[in-house]
Amino acid sequence: MRHLIGFGLALVTAAAVFFGAAWGYVRLLRVPVANGAVTTLPANGGSLLHDSNVLYAFAALAAVALLIGICVAVPWISPLASGLPGLVLIGVTVWYGVNVRQAVRYIPLKGDAYGYGFEAMLFNGVLAAAGLAMIVPLFIPSRWRGPVPAQDQGDEAPSSSLISSDWAETAPITQTPPSDLWQQ
Repeated sequence: MRHLIGFGLALVTAAAVFFGAAWGYVRLLRVPVANGAVTTLPANGGSLLHDSNVLYAFAALAAVALLIGICVAVPWISPLASGLPGLVLIGVTVWYGVNVRQAVRYIPLKGDAYGYGFEAMLFNGVLAAAGLAMIVPLFIPSRWRGPVPAQDQGDEAPSSSLISSDWAETAPITQTPPSDLWQQ
């Protein structure tokens, strides 16, 4: 059940990267013209803290980064939640490296800010870096197992336990080599 929920979170994370991060990235990616005209700078060259467009774009990027960070860091969440979108981002980047024209042609909603922002993140390598960070939980074996339930303090350790809770039960093991092996 945990991995099924992780698959659902993977779909949410992929949608957040495509819509939220792409929109925020394209809103923040405003390249000023060469002559430095004030009208092309973000916030008309003033403080970015008072420009609502910059703050909304930054908030969208921060929310997506927080979602990805939670999916990567929290051990109770299945590694599929961040690993599957990460593999897709790496796959798109590899596809871009092999055939640029075909990879760019199949970006959905290319006429909107979402498609344009996704394309800009692909060109700048942001998708590759994010994808590499997102697949890390796939390689941690403890993330594939569910959380281990904590035992009550009053319970005794099971008898099949390798570690005894009573030191009086322990004794050194002595072995004597078989005499047949020493005579050969």
